[in-house]
Amino acid sequence: MELYYVSNVRPFASPEDSGAPCHNHYLHMSNIKPKEGTLEARAFASWARGQGTYTSDTTTRGFRIQVKSAYLSDRSSPRDGQYLFAYLVRISNVGSETAQLVSREWIITSADGEAEHVKGPGVVGEQPMLPPGGVFEYTSYCPLKTSVGSMQGSYQMVTADGERFDAQITPFTLAVPNALN
Repeated sequence: MELYYVSNVRPFASPEDSGAPCHNHYLHMSNIKPKEGTLEARAFASWARGQGTYTSDTTTRGFRIQVKSAYLSDRSSPRDGQYLFAYLVRISNVGSETAQLVSREWIITSADGEAEHVKGPGVVGEQPMLPPGGVFEYTSYCPLKTSVGSMQGSYQMVTADGERFDAQITPFTLAVPNALN
């Protein structure tokens, strides 16, 4: 599994950005490692070792989608109301049919109730084909204006015979540590 770390990130959209302020529309991805000793480094290290608890886990038509998230304190500015979160998605084909992930739809909700809908082709520039037993993992990022929020959505899948269906992503929380305590 290859995990990516953000370098040269502009995590908050400016008026000239045409994409939504989430999900790789303006992130430069690289294999640079996060700063040692940070929460970010611990999150990435635990993900790489397969540790951590998935906070969203659901299966639709044999496609299991698991998500876990982490707050990126080194890339956030709480004083300015800017909080950046990373989330790791694992898509596993535990069924018997092959399908391709062709697009995504996310609903991102901040603590103040503001909801944003994000739609686009594939994920992180890919439209993976998942045969039975196949797995695709990726890490992406989401900025929020509040210290707590949530995401949920679906991946639009197409089977080998052209049938379309939505693989659901159950809600998961984006939260600064101890923000919910």
